[in-house]
Amino acid sequence: MDEAQLRQIWQNRQRRDRTSALSEPLGRLMTGRIGRRVRQVGQIVAAWDECVPQLIRDHAGIVSYARGTLTVAVDSAPHRYQLRMLLDGGLLAILRERFAAGPINRVRIVPGSPDLLPAAADRPQA
Repeated sequence: MDEAQLRQIWQNRQRRDRTSALSEPLGRLMTGRIGRRVRQVGQIVAAWDECVPQLIRDHAGIVSYARGTLTVAVDSAPHRYQLRMLLDGGLLAILRERFAAGPINRVRIVPGSPDLLPAAADRPQA
């Protein structure tokens, strides 16, 4: 065996560094799926804050948006009723108009506390 063959065998037997920087896959993930989702939710929250009266916003919060369904948690039955009346009275059409990134086919209202929701944590307290 000559020296070149021995060097080749030695290199093949060495452990290869299989680690990669975490920033590469995270960067691709953030610019792709998650980044698009964050922008979309941000647009929905901006439209929600513009269109929904403060009285309802204090008692309601956006939980999720998936496949055209906007899920909103509301803390009490009277406020759920008021929100439903507003949506049926034209608020849904206004939200659809303002949110151009995707369709809002329906708004699902669920019982829940807006204080526990991440969207409510960003709002200034009155």
